[in-house]
Amino acid sequence: MRSLLLHIYQDDGLEGRLQVALDLARRFDAHLTCLQAVNYEVAMPGDFYGSVVIEMLPHLREQAAKLREKLEQRLSHEDVRWDWIEETGLMDTRLLAHAALNDLVILGADAPGRREGSPSYLVGALSIHGRTPMMVVPDHITNLDCDREAFVCWDGSSEASNTLRAAVPMLKLSRHVCLATVAERKSYDGADLPATQGAEYLSRHGIECEMIELPFESRSIGETLQSAALARKSGYIVLGAYGRPRMLEGVFGGVTRTMLSDPELPLLVAH
Repeated sequence: MRSLLLHIYQDDGLEGRLQVALDLARRFDAHLTCLQAVNYEVAMPGDFYGSVVIEMLPHLREQAAKLREKLEQRLSHEDVRWDWIEETGLMDTRLLAHAALNDLVILGADAPGRREGSPSYLVGALSIHGRTPMMVVPDHITNLDCDREAFVCWDGSSEASNTLRAAVPMLKLSRHVCLATVAERKSYDGADLPATQGAEYLSRHGIECEMIELPFESRSIGETLQSAALARKSGYIVLGAYGRPRMLEGVFGGVTRTMLSDPELPLLVAH
């Protein structure tokens, strides 16, 4: 990984994902691009003529400028290569545009307007419409130790396979890799790949892994996987996102929705 894209937005998780981005940039000797997408086209309920928004614009521009000045000053003292891009537009569209020429996108688990108990719409948009893997950083995370165990969630799907391939550069740094499946109470038609094939793929890259099967419990699969990763003191989780349509995930729930709604560990996610 040589090119990293960091989402810049003033929220509770900014400091944490900045530190994670710096950790990754140092480990991979990568270039860090900081993308500050400022959306001035905001709407206020009842503001039919846009007068309130017009009054807000100078304040929004001032806040964006202050944030950039503060972070650029900090970055100038860091031992990484970096640049800053400030653009006007919707966050998801600007992130998608720049993600295309980056190896990894670092963004928070939260997003503007996110409802409590729901996953970030930014992660969903980049998962479905983009091809670049993401590191989703919970607000409480302050660093990323790439040497710690990597907990890989495996269900044999194409999403899990794509994410496993994308994770290889990071998995090579981990002292231990765990490939975890959940013994679901359903039969498979042979379309899904067994965990042994995932392990064989990793072995060709010089990565040994431990395969474990977690029992199916009354709680959700997402909760089962996350609890196991926490119990093992894993450093991060590798997860294939949205193995079924996002609409169904939203209505019926799903592993992706569960783990992105309230993540406890950083998530390396791809679709």
